[in-house]
Amino acid sequence: MPLHRTHRDAGLSPAPERPRRIMISTDTYPPDVNGTAYFAHRLATGLAARGNEVHVVCQSDLGPAGADVIDGVIVHRQRSAPLLVHPTMRVAVPARLDRLMAAVDPDVLHTQGHFVVGRAALAAARRRGVPVVATNHFMPDNLFQFGHVPARLRAGASWLAWRDFGRVFGKADHVTTPTPLAAALLAEQGFDRDVEAVSCGIDLTRFHPHAEPKEWARKLFGLPDRPTVLFVGRLDEEKRLSDLIRAMPYVLNETDAQLALVGSGNQRETLETLAARIGVAERVSFLGFVADENMPQAYAAADVFAMPSVAELQSIATLEAMATGLPVVVADAMALPHLVNGDNGYLFPPGDVLALARHLTSVLTDGDLRDRLGLASRELALTHDHQASLARFEQIYDEVTR
Repeated sequence: MPLHRTHRDAGLSPAPERPRRIMISTDTYPPDVNGTAYFAHRLATGLAARGNEVHVVCQSDLGPAGADVIDGVIVHRQRSAPLLVHPTMRVAVPARLDRLMAAVDPDVLHTQGHFVVGRAALAAARRRGVPVVATNHFMPDNLFQFGHVPARLRAGASWLAWRDFGRVFGKADHVTTPTPLAAALLAEQGFDRDVEAVSCGIDLTRFHPHAEPKEWARKLFGLPDRPTVLFVGRLDEEKRLSDLIRAMPYVLNETDAQLALVGSGNQRETLETLAARIGVAERVSFLGFVADENMPQAYAAADVFAMPSVAELQSIATLEAMATGLPVVVADAMALPHLVNGDNGYLFPPGDVLALARHLTSVLTDGDLRDRLGLASRELALTHDHQASLARFEQIYDEVTR
């Protein structure tokens, strides 16, 4: 008689396989407010909701290291220090992550960047033989203002930054980025690996057209009931918000409009001064930080969404606006053209304030046009379902772990 019986012999079911175990490394995570932090959080919580065991390793928002379970995700915060060039931000103190990598023992690492945490996690994964998926959200333009890099040095700094990126991400097993245009950018910068475009995606159950009058949503934010242009994002240099404010006098020549800016950043005071100097301060509202749960109402308050930025690898905010049925007017730069198909809005040359104003005016003064563009925006947004993106990432994890 054998000493041990199999599950079948004992009439028992086989032990269930454990969930897929994913480690996500990122240098920015909520409560940070930026596109990468937002995507990393939505990726982590979305994967957890689909039955995966998800661990996030990121910088501490307070300083000391610690771990907690937040929204079904195990978050491992690494000791951090203030970023000297941007005191309101914190950066993880460099450290080897071998001990954490061994303790978590993930099936796959999905890194969201190549800086301090991402670099350390990728190195630890390689040493342990853990497969690595890497998603790029980086553009040198996003760093120039924080590093106070003079304009004359930016070309050289950009070359060095891309070279460093290539050294780190070149060690990954699979590389993704949000759009085909963003993938083409990496090739242009000398990155010779295959790069797959996987949309950041949006939660279409949260962001959708609203039937109630826009006046109701405007009241929530203290906005007058008048035609409204909306921007959502950081009030920082690469967003080119001065172009949007400079367009307002031309828009106001044709219609009784207002501009609402959602977000915070180091350019707010400069933008407030500009709005006052050109006489549109009373028509420009700085709404500051708006909690994520209130963002659908912010979009519901608007008639058109504008994104003048020249450094977007996808623009989650623009996608969310489209999902709520808003026409969009965006700069013809980087990946933004990928979100405009000719039926849902307009592109304008970066810095062309008159073209920006003309397109905004067309949308604000023609209700039928606004409705047609809005319907097309929603249809295009439907192709960026967050669940489809999560499913593709799960497929990628399985491919690299075979």
